Amino acid sequence: MRKILIVAAIATAVALGCLNTEVVSAQNKNAGAKMAKPKSLYSRLGGKKAITAVVDEFVNNCAADTRINKFFADTAKDKKRLGKFKNNLVNQICQASGGPCKYTGKDMKTAHKGMGISGADFDALVEDLVKALDKFKVGATEKNELLGALGPMKGDIVGQ
Repeated sequence: MRKILIVAAIATAVALGCLNTEVVSAQNKNAGAKMAKPKSLYSRLGGKKAITAVVDEFVNNCAADTRINKFFADTAKDKKRLGKFKNNLVNQICQASGGPCKYTGKDMKTAHKGMGISGADFDALVEDLVKALDKFKVGATEKNELLGALGPMKGDIVGQ
């Protein structure tokens, strides 16, 4: 009986030792995965091509939005100016989301000086952006991160 107990104890110890090795190995693999660099917001948005599609939809939403389309009327009339505007928006979002682009347009205070944009106007603009993001099924996390990156500009846009 004593021999059986000793053999059973040794077998249990060996089995637990193997199990512990597998658990530690799995934990190390998971730790490595957690330490891997997370994808940038830019990558999760789909890169420049996807950002360009969202900007095109966003500009269309703004043009159709009677609450704010007056702010874009002159730009919409001039194809060259509209193209530059869209390109600046793409680069701004690209840069804000961690992409390789550089925004080279005017700072927000200068760009919006004298426009008299109200908080309600800004909120309408955000709604139009969210509508564009929703059309392309941008995830809630990415949407919130992007809005969080762009939101601080509000103070430089409203009331200028």
